[in-house]
Amino acid sequence: MYLCYIDEAGNGQTLDSSRPDAPPVLVVGGFTVHDSCIKQLTWDFLEVKKTYRPQLGRARHLSEVILAEVKGADVRKDIRVGNRDRRRAAMLLMDSVLGLLEHYHARLLARVWVKQEGHAVNETGVYSTSVGSLTETFQAQLLDCHSRGVMILDSRTKSKNAPNVHCVTTRKYRAGGDLLKGVIESPVFGHSDTHTLLQLADMVVSSLLFPIACHAYLSDVTWNVHCDDAYRPLREQFGERLKKLQFRYQAPSGKWRGGIVVSDRRTEQPSSLMFGPGRSGAPAVVIPAQQTGGDGLPSGV
Repeated sequence: MYLCYIDEAGNGQTLDSSRPDAPPVLVVGGFTVHDSCIKQLTWDFLEVKKTYRPQLGRARHLSEVILAEVKGADVRKDIRVGNRDRRRAAMLLMDSVLGLLEHYHARLLARVWVKQEGHAVNETGVYSTSVGSLTETFQAQLLDCHSRGVMILDSRTKSKNAPNVHCVTTRKYRAGGDLLKGVIESPVFGHSDTHTLLQLADMVVSSLLFPIACHAYLSDVTWNVHCDDAYRPLREQFGERLKKLQFRYQAPSGKWRGGIVVSDRRTEQPSSLMFGPGRSGAPAVVIPAQQTGGDGLPSGV
């Protein structure tokens, strides 16, 4: 069985020069990992947290280490405006995070939405579309592994949570048949202080994908605080590793899907920019045509 942990970075705030702190991108993504790795991955992640925050090494109770989150926004700030030691510590943290994902054969999946100046963003629609797309990718991975899985999304509010999974629920229980048989239930919601690996998903999405997207697609937006050349090392040092951690697949139609998918509404640049100039996508898994549903989506195990 596989678990898929999903978090988001950014929001639907309009990108406008009058709001220099507005997020230029909205990222919804995370990682998948086999259930046999959950416990050890959690322990190893807690050790990484203690390395980055040495004061946690003096904690008397495990709960203190779990509850003390290292937020991706704080890591970005250390890289952007921190002193040399803080920047170095933040880069070492990201190196360790990717090292954990590589060691436990995790796979990355994400939707990155690059905003266009002055254009309103339908946050609910974008988030719902992202969850539906990521569920399709997760289903394709489960089909490839002959396995089943559950998605755990970082909880926001009930009014925001509910609409974002209806697209998955209707695909599973429609009269025409379940298009997502490997995903055993509609995505469930958890809190990062109770589901520790949601904290790891936050670091992937907020500390890596968000700043890399800002640097790759909006480097000319000099008035926005998030579009800073200080993020260049993230893209240069970790882009290739992010590319290799993707799960991508080719649908029977021939279209490539999955992995880290970017929708660039400004300049229509390709997703490969996330991995550095001139990069291409990761090797893909081909899903046989006879194993897909009527609309071309993988249909299950």
